[in-house]
Amino acid sequence: MAEGSAAVPSTELLEWPKKDKRRFLHAVYRVGDLDRTIKFYTECFGMKLLRKRDIPEEKYSNAFLGFGPEESNFVVELTYNYGVSSYDIGTGFGHFAIATPDVYKMVEDIRAKGGDITREPGPVKGGTSVIAFVKDPDGYIFELIQRASTPEPLCQVMLRVGDLDRSVKFYEKALGMMLVKKVDRPEYKYSIAMMGYAEEQETTVLELTYNYGVTEYTKGNAYAQVAISTDDVYKSGEVVEHVIQELGGKVTRKPGPIPGINTKITSFLDPDGWKTVLVDNEDFLKELK
Repeated sequence: MAEGSAAVPSTELLEWPKKDKRRFLHAVYRVGDLDRTIKFYTECFGMKLLRKRDIPEEKYSNAFLGFGPEESNFVVELTYNYGVSSYDIGTGFGHFAIATPDVYKMVEDIRAKGGDITREPGPVKGGTSVIAFVKDPDGYIFELIQRASTPEPLCQVMLRVGDLDRSVKFYEKALGMMLVKKVDRPEYKYSIAMMGYAEEQETTVLELTYNYGVTEYTKGNAYAQVAISTDDVYKSGEVVEHVIQELGGKVTRKPGPIPGINTKITSFLDPDGWKTVLVDNEDFLKELK
């Protein structure tokens, strides 16, 4: 009897991520020349520089760029560590994606500015969606996807995983995401799962890719993490710990305020070692002001 009653709060707790107010805030990664990347993203992709800060005592600078304000849009947070000019992207990180009404025009604009086009624009294999791929100055790949209109142009982060079903369960249970789309392509020996908080056309999604037979990837030291908002980092952290016990992963920072800033966060690795930071909604908005 005691066991049955003890399970009730746990069930309520595990439902919390689906009731929580969550969205993708930013992706964090390292670059070798901050001004060079800002120039490329603003001139080639049409992003706006939203804020920039230099922390000389910690020997790093960072810049936030995106297609709309941080209060409502997903953005990139670029980190430059003093004196470090290049990084290893590894084999696990895939790409970011940008939705645009005209991929052909965007590619021509990028080419005219000296950008590196790694896949010419055209329909996907066996489909009608028009895409292209571009490499930024640090070697990060951006997929350009043709969409008539979208509230969130910065629309994907693609990561490779070693067990797709395990990853889908992890992001559903630990982060309250829904499986937006799943595609299996046996002819090309891969499967993908799109995970997010709304339909693919409306928001940013995490694109998890499983290549048949590949269970491990190198992480490198370039891509760092995604940040996601929450109304309660403590409750969210408790859920994550439960899910990690079941599916694997590791808590890298217990819930609590960051010294000096007081923004409450918690961070953890998924079963493949990809890092997520959960950030308190109210604290995040205060930080922006």
